[in-house]
Amino acid sequence: MKLAPVFAALALVACSAQPGDPAPSPNASEASAPVADREDLLLFTSLPIYWSEGGVGDMLSGDAQTHWARTALETRYDLKPLDTLTALPESGILLMAQPRALSGDENVALDNFVRGGGRVVLIVDPMLDVHSSYGFGDRRRPEAIAMLSPILGRWGLKLIHDEREPYAGNWNGRTFQVEEGGLFELTETGHESRCHLDGEGLFARCNVGTGKVMLLADATFLADGDHAGEGGDSLLLGLIEAAATPPAAP
Repeated sequence: MKLAPVFAALALVACSAQPGDPAPSPNASEASAPVADREDLLLFTSLPIYWSEGGVGDMLSGDAQTHWARTALETRYDLKPLDTLTALPESGILLMAQPRALSGDENVALDNFVRGGGRVVLIVDPMLDVHSSYGFGDRRRPEAIAMLSPILGRWGLKLIHDEREPYAGNWNGRTFQVEEGGLFELTETGHESRCHLDGEGLFARCNVGTGKVMLLADATFLADGDHAGEGGDSLLLGLIEAAATPPAAP
């Protein structure tokens, strides 16, 4: 989707909010930053986090519900949705949540962005079970299978499917459900990168050039747009904050 033609329509949606509309969740609003202090957050995702799955038509009709992740993110950041990675800025924060497969030019642009000091949070699921109004093969449907091997290999990582039954993942005291998730493995293919695994490979933290990447190998907690699950919003915001910290020594 090209984003420019729909911004005017979305402005109408924003202005149409009425008194009594649902307020942001308490967990998100408690930590809200003043508008003037909010940092830009680039968003690249196949999930209906910023745009509803039905597109602008649903948003204008009022039928679309705001994804909980957008509500949480907008308490701290000014979201900047992207439909391509070929024109990334020189620096900043990029959230990639179950993105589509990248083109060769996008892989190069993303790698350059990180090596130049950019910060990236990559939430990538090898087998995501997500409800969609569109059938398999439809480009509007969220990606079910992550296909990011080239860029992961460039950073010294490999994503594999975790065949364990659903279990409760934990990160920094935040518990969340993991279903059909993945695990990261360290490889010898990394170029000027250093990665450290956490949670038996469910998480990875990497220094790549002068930039940093925080990775999670499961997107289950983002699949339900109506409900984050316990601590989902704080987990998402915590992952972004973690991208600014270097990995532990191997």
